[in-house]
This record gives sequence, structure tokens and C-alpha cells, in this order.
Amino acid sequence: MEFLHELFQFLKARKKWWLAPVVLVLLLLGVLLVIGGGSAIAPFIYTLF
Repeated sequence: MEFLHELFQFLKARKKWWLAPVVLVLLLLGVLLVIGGGSAIAPFIYTLF
């Protein structure tokens, strides 16, 4: 969680707010892959892509 805090501090300090949606989408895709990798809902997630 400290990494995310530092990342958003960097975005705030450098005025790079356009990077926030990119980071958010990458995090969501990562969570989706981790959850879908070893669960019973994996076939349903893979059909989305």
C-alpha cells in the first residue's frame, strides 16, 4: 500500500494526472488475472477477452 501512496504523491507533485487512469486500469487487470487464475469463475473471465 505504501507503493500506491508514493505513486499518487508522485502524480500529484509532477502534475501527471493523465497517468492515473492508466495505472488504475493496469491494477484492475492484474487483480482480475489473479482472481481468475485459480478460481471456478476463470472460464467466464477468459470469455471476456
